[in-house]
Amino acid sequence: MTWRDPLVALLVGFAVAAALTPLVGRLARAVGAVDRPRGRGVAAGGTPLLGGLAIAAGVAIGMLVALPDASRISEAQIDNLHALLLGGLVITVVGALDDRFDLHPLAKLAGQVLAAAIPVSQGVEVGNITLPFLGALDFHGFGAPLTVLGFVAVMNVVNLSDGIDGLAAGVCAIAALALGFVAWDLASGQHASILAGAVCGAAVGFLVHNFNPASIFMGDTGAMLLGYLLAGVAVEGSVKTNAVLALVVPMMVLAVPFLDTTFVVLKRLKAGQPIYTADQNHFHHRLTRIGFSQRRVVLYLYAWAGSLAMVAVALKYVPYNDDRDHYDPLWTSVVGVVVLAVLAFSAYLVVLLEIVKLRRLDARRLRRASPGLSDREIDEDVRRALETGEIDAITDDHPTVGR
Repeated sequence: MTWRDPLVALLVGFAVAAALTPLVGRLARAVGAVDRPRGRGVAAGGTPLLGGLAIAAGVAIGMLVALPDASRISEAQIDNLHALLLGGLVITVVGALDDRFDLHPLAKLAGQVLAAAIPVSQGVEVGNITLPFLGALDFHGFGAPLTVLGFVAVMNVVNLSDGIDGLAAGVCAIAALALGFVAWDLASGQHASILAGAVCGAAVGFLVHNFNPASIFMGDTGAMLLGYLLAGVAVEGSVKTNAVLALVVPMMVLAVPFLDTTFVVLKRLKAGQPIYTADQNHFHHRLTRIGFSQRRVVLYLYAWAGSLAMVAVALKYVPYNDDRDHYDPLWTSVVGVVVLAVLAFSAYLVVLLEIVKLRRLDARRLRRASPGLSDREIDEDVRRALETGEIDAITDDHPTVGR
């Protein structure tokens, strides 16, 4: 197997998804699968859904083209990939039905569990992990149910984060690319790099039509499929190994949607709301409310996801230590600088964009309404907004801010 196999899967996946997406949009309109305004998104409604069908086709055809020429892939690994594709077909059907008929959350959850159970039953399973400083942790008989739970979690994380043009497709493409690089460096996971290439290519091909202003949405069809496939790549490409970084890498690569979902779910639990209820508290909602355009919000979140993915790849490829845990001073310093830079950028997004700019813009709005307000009163208003998540659209009178 050579690097050309994942590249072929990527290019074919891109071409197929880019070509089929407009046709899928017409199909969605014909069957009535169009977006309606919901609490989770920022779109006005009326845009066709089912874009995930084009992504599914891109991944499937990319795999069909690349796999026959791939050498040094065992029969068991090919069977695992086939099981992943079969489960992908199931979740695609579930997502398409949900996009058209709005399935009950429990019915959708049942479909997710069924899709995840297919590859897990064929051996796509995590039986143990290696934790830093703690060593190996064996799951014994709980490996299969925990792996199914992991698949379902990633599906829902991606689905919940899909609320603005191009966000889910771009972040998932970045994640697939990073996971593909990591998988390629592992002899036991190189077959997963082909799937990662197909996922990355199909996501970018769909993004051609989904970047703001989007002409089509992936819907639950695409969001759940991408989450499912990324989970499959992570399990086959890194998590099943005995390396210490096996679990760290996918967690870093998917950190942005995981942090976003965790933040939103905690706020819903605090408010006593069902966790599946849509709201306006995702990162992209909050950044949009403080004045950024949709494109700028998405590009910032791409940069955040990309920087975290870069750290994950660097931890795998940079020779900062050997197998005996001896650390090279130079390369360890390089990794440290990269990690610090990414932490600084993360702090910039979370603190400066979310709080500092909010205070500046809120002060302008409040002082226009009440010129005598003190700095303390303005700080109190910002504190209340951040705690409750009820941030007003404070740039209505300043449409050029953040554009």
